[in-house]
Amino acid sequence: MTTIQITDAERSSACLSEDHRDATTRALMDDGFAVLEGAVPLDKIAILRERAFADIESLVKREDGPFNWHRGNLQQDPAPFPPYLFREVLANEFAIQATHALLGDGMYNGFYSGNTAMPSENRQPVHADIGQLWPNQVHTHPPYGIIVNVPLVDASPENGSTEIWPGTHTDPSVTLQSGSIEAAEASLDRWRKIAPPIQPTIKAGSILLRDVRLWHAGMPNRTATPRPMIAMIYYVSWWPSEPFKLHASAEELLKHPLLRQNATYFDA
Repeated sequence: MTTIQITDAERSSACLSEDHRDATTRALMDDGFAVLEGAVPLDKIAILRERAFADIESLVKREDGPFNWHRGNLQQDPAPFPPYLFREVLANEFAIQATHALLGDGMYNGFYSGNTAMPSENRQPVHADIGQLWPNQVHTHPPYGIIVNVPLVDASPENGSTEIWPGTHTDPSVTLQSGSIEAAEASLDRWRKIAPPIQPTIKAGSILLRDVRLWHAGMPNRTATPRPMIAMIYYVSWWPSEPFKLHASAEELLKHPLLRQNATYFDA
């Protein structure tokens, strides 16, 4: 696993070094994921974490609770209004620099949500969030979307860090046309011999970047405390997506020359 430790000099300049940028984009191309450690200030993480925990109780009580596959994995949107909107999260300079090298001009953020691993023994099936764009490929196409995950607590195998299957973003078997985002058992057996799955430990304040085609799975959280994580998706300019909602104060706050927010803004 490639983990890039953001340096004090990079924080001061809000700019990745050339070596760190190249190492991150290379890891995204080769492995399908990379971690930028220390990319988000911990004081901002603490504010988002407090709000996330406050929202969990009401979400799990809903009869139509937003669960993914089972009640152990909760779809949880961050609060889309002040004081919970931070440029360091929604327009993080380090994430933008690393992904712009792959997605190019016109890229945009098309998603602002998250998932919380609730205390549970359940796991998700191995799947890709979005599959390959074309079927029957010999050599898969370049990336068109990069997921930007921001864990709000330290994530580990104990509390349900995401299982990741390195290199599977290059596997042509899960496609948009197949009708399923789940990986077949035969494909999983083959990949276990090539690059076994890992369940990394990732510190709060880090950013996990991963190709939308990369196979992964939500895992059991064997602690008594939920494990919340924010999720965004940076897309190439031509990919279609539905806008998400943000408070009007975010429009000016999040303006960036390289990243557009595909958001509608509300005043209330």
